[in-house]
Amino acid sequence: MDSLSSTFLAKLSVHPKNTHPSTATFILPFLYVSSVKTEDKPQITTTTTRPPPQPLKIPTPSPPTAYITPPRVAGPVQSLPAAILNTFDNFINTFIDPPLKPSLDPRYVLSDNFAPVDELPPTDCQVVEGSLPPSLDGAYIRNGPNPQFLPRGPYHLFDGDGMLHAIKISNGKATLCSRYVKTYKYEIEREKGFPVIPNVFSGFNGLSASAARGAVTAARVLAGQFNPTNGIGLANTSLALIGGRLYALGESDLPYSVKIDPNGEIHTLGRHDFDGKLVMSMTAHPKIDPQTGEAFAFRYGPMPPFLTFFRVNANGEKQPDVPIFSMTSPSFLHDFAITKNYAIFNEIQIEMNPLEMMAGGSPVGANPGKVPRIGVIPRYAKDESKMRWFEVSGFNLIHAISAWDEDDGDTIVMVAPNILSVEHTLERMDLIHASIEKVKIDLRRGTVSRHPVSTMNLDFAVINPAFVGKKHKYVYAAVGDPMPKVSGVVKLDVSVSEDDRRDCIVASRMFGPGCFGGEPFFVARQPDNPNADEDDGYVVTYVHNENTGESKFLVMDAKSPNLDTVAAVRLPRRVPYGFHGLFVRQTDLNKL
Repeated sequence: MDSLSSTFLAKLSVHPKNTHPSTATFILPFLYVSSVKTEDKPQITTTTTRPPPQPLKIPTPSPPTAYITPPRVAGPVQSLPAAILNTFDNFINTFIDPPLKPSLDPRYVLSDNFAPVDELPPTDCQVVEGSLPPSLDGAYIRNGPNPQFLPRGPYHLFDGDGMLHAIKISNGKATLCSRYVKTYKYEIEREKGFPVIPNVFSGFNGLSASAARGAVTAARVLAGQFNPTNGIGLANTSLALIGGRLYALGESDLPYSVKIDPNGEIHTLGRHDFDGKLVMSMTAHPKIDPQTGEAFAFRYGPMPPFLTFFRVNANGEKQPDVPIFSMTSPSFLHDFAITKNYAIFNEIQIEMNPLEMMAGGSPVGANPGKVPRIGVIPRYAKDESKMRWFEVSGFNLIHAISAWDEDDGDTIVMVAPNILSVEHTLERMDLIHASIEKVKIDLRRGTVSRHPVSTMNLDFAVINPAFVGKKHKYVYAAVGDPMPKVSGVVKLDVSVSEDDRRDCIVASRMFGPGCFGGEPFFVARQPDNPNADEDDGYVVTYVHNENTGESKFLVMDAKSPNLDTVAAVRLPRRVPYGFHGLFVRQTDLNKL
């Protein structure tokens, strides 16, 4: 969710002679600034008797004891230019733009189970309840932010380096592995021993901070500390299986190809540009048509065209871009939906706004005067001539769940959470309420109608992947308590008619006091059986107990009214809260 970073640094050019400059090894003592890697942080002992963490309070409360500022730890010997620029960075973080807001204070953002963890090689896990069914042979992989260095300045949850947590399952046994996605950013900063690429969501708030960090960033490029043309993304958001390759995705960069070997080890294979046809970033939420094997995707940014649509065929070959110039403003376009005939986009009230940033705000913020729009384009369109836009007041979509065609293609039905408190999306996620709605777009009459299907705070919702693009009945959604923490999972029946105003929740499972999970994922029990029921399968997720510090992999029966436990696997160490996950069957892992 870091789409701005690629555009802010895109214009910084690097002369080939500056990519590997000769550097002095003489260091002035007063210029020495060290960085602390995650594995160098002091170990903090917790006990099972500590009280549950208190919710975030405003004004600024006392710092939580679960996260403390680390002491200075000696790192690699720094060159003179690096020491000077690190000193300026430290000055900015201390005097010009200290982390005054709790939403940007790493002591709060990285408290409890949001705190980063070290990498973990493949480690055996213990099945403590039930048994792992044969249809789960493969790997469940969850992506999320895990900063390589403990931040010394402002830090937003979206700014962490991507780390994959993969539980590999085979013959009823499980192995957990956690590895960073070896992005260019991760590798160059690991080599140097300190951060060199700025955090976009937290680093450019206000004119003074933007000017200061922009100057330091430009100086680092000119000094050859990093080359932005090699990519500056985090790959921390999601995963997708496209054309027989598995990718870790983040919106600010190209995808990174990864694989999981038979032992459960995670390998980063490299940054992938689809044979030079993808020169800029792409969404972290591509849609895979289960019948055709095609992947539909897009990218967006602060410069026209604000939206570009494209697809990748089943062989992994990217098709030509379709620029969408009729999108009138640079909206924060995180997700979209597809049907058999169309792709559906939502131009929401959250926009990229450099002017607001200069006035002291975030580079991404809400525009309350803007009327949201839904855009519909044929999914095989070669240009935007058939793009249609519909104004839909008050509808702000961050994550789309599903969509399908009705009435011989004259009607589109979309299911998605509507963010009711959109102004809090980036700074106060604990105040967000997302209401899942069913939206009908009448293409013949040019009208849009919508109604909520539940009053609960629900997001991070999924369906049976075999039903992408076609009509379905069930949705599995995470319960915000508040977001970004997830206290349980519910199952909804969205086939209820528009005239029936009852809540559509038909099953639920709460994790218990002090226990929080993440996005659920549905895994079919009989994926090759076309006659299997839509909900014949399992709902899986990671769950963490903040009272004991223990994490588990939970497998639930998707058909049962209480989403009963099929298996629970105790993990060898905690898995931090994160973003989106994917289950990859063993047959697909074998092809990577």
